[in-house]
Amino acid sequence: MLRARDAMDRAYAQPLDIPALARIAHVSEAHFTRVFRATFGETPHRYLQRRRVERAMFLLRDTDRSVTDICFEVGFSSPGTFSRTFRDIVGRSPRAYRKEAHAAQRAAAAAGVPTCFTMAWTRPSA
Repeated sequence: MLRARDAMDRAYAQPLDIPALARIAHVSEAHFTRVFRATFGETPHRYLQRRRVERAMFLLRDTDRSVTDICFEVGFSSPGTFSRTFRDIVGRSPRAYRKEAHAAQRAAAAAGVPTCFTMAWTRPSA
């Protein structure tokens, strides 16, 4: 399971499917999905979505690239799916997140809060 999760962490932007991940983990597809969820507390699909959204959060905070460019870079094939998934996980739209993250960064910098704390506080929960 760790090998499959590591592969998802490394290649989050690539199209990964259950058969490929099950082969990496050396188990059947059905067993892979059951054991992955039992081990990590979420389905492989949801884990991969969350990883993609976490990367998108970084890009939204630290670049001026468009939301659409970021959507495709992190592995989503549709801006609509990206926005819906982002909102489900983070609680707000990518554009609203970017606006709030920039405001929080400015406030944290003014208050002298280390960046690592700001990033930890804004990380999505599972």
